[in-house]
Amino acid sequence: MTSIESDGWQLVSAEKRLAEHPTTFEVPELEARKSLRPGDAAKLLFDIQTKELDRVIDRGVDRMWVIVIARVGDRYRGVLDNDPGRAEGLRLHEGDEITFGPEHIADIGHPPRAYLVEKYGAAILGDEGAAQERDEADER
Repeated sequence: MTSIESDGWQLVSAEKRLAEHPTTFEVPELEARKSLRPGDAAKLLFDIQTKELDRVIDRGVDRMWVIVIARVGDRYRGVLDNDPGRAEGLRLHEGDEITFGPEHIADIGHPPRAYLVEKYGAAILGDEGAAQERDEADER
């Protein structure tokens, strides 16, 4: 599990944020957040701490997209699709694998198939997506 102390970041629960700010913060319905498939995108809230010379100079929440690669029980595994920037002690980079749950999802997106295949390969779409990609290649 990640933490501010060891990794310079941690996930924030979108459900808790909604409870704290019900008139200004929205999240998709729970059923939608529980129904993501490989290739779908989840916007997550990352609490990130910025340090210089071992001193905290900033801390804030950034919203970034994670592309779902698999579901494991009630959790998702995904790959970070944004660049979080660089900071001392920040162990978070574009392409890193992120494990998260429906409670962390602030928004849902559906990136174009061509974008996903070009950036990550057909495997990111799961077995069904990879099989379809092979079939399309055979037709060419």
